[in-house]
Amino acid sequence: MNLIQQKLPLRKETSIGWIDASLADFDSFLIDHAACERKASALAMSFVVKYADKPALVEPMICLAKEELAHFHEVYRIIHKRGGKLGADEKDPYVQKLMKSIRNGRDEHFLDRLLVSGVIEARGCERFYLMGEHVPDPEMAEFYRRLAREEAGHYTIFVKIAKQYFDDDIVETRLDQWWDLEAEAMLSVPFRAAVH
Repeated sequence: MNLIQQKLPLRKETSIGWIDASLADFDSFLIDHAACERKASALAMSFVVKYADKPALVEPMICLAKEELAHFHEVYRIIHKRGGKLGADEKDPYVQKLMKSIRNGRDEHFLDRLLVSGVIEARGCERFYLMGEHVPDPEMAEFYRRLAREEAGHYTIFVKIAKQYFDDDIVETRLDQWWDLEAEAMLSVPFRAAVH
C-alpha cells in the first residue's frame, strides 16, 4: 500500500479487474475521466450557488471547481491529441447507487451531499493512482500519478466544510456509514472502462 492509499480511508480496495477493463478500452476510459472532472467542477459550483449563505463553503468550492476544471482541460487535451472526441453524458451506476442513500430533510440532505461527494473523490483518487501504476504509456503513467497526488486531499475538503456546520461526532458517525455505503456501491458495479 502506497502513501496515497494509506491516506484514503476506503473500506475496500479496487480490484485488478477494474484496471484490466479500463486499460482494454483506454480511450473510453479517458472520455469518462473527462466527464468526471467536468461534473466535479460543476458540482462544486452548484454548492456555491445553492449554499451561497454558507461562507465557509464558498471559497473552498470555488477553488475546487477551478482545479477540477483544469484537470478536465488536461484530459480533454489528451483525448484530442489521441484523435478522440468528448462523449455524451452517461449515467454513472456507482454514483446513482450512492445517491439513493442521501437523506431527505434540509440539514441531513446538506450533510449527505457533502459527505457523498467526499467519498466519491476518495475513490477517484485511488483509481488515478492505480492507473498511474498500471498504464503502460510512461507519459500517461506520470500524468495519473501526478493527478492522484493533486486529488489526494479533495475528499477532506468536504469533510472540513461539514464540520463547520455540524458537530464533529455527527459528521464522523455519518461519514463512517458513508464509507460502508461506498464500498457496497463500488463492489456492486460491474467493471467498465470508466473512473467508477
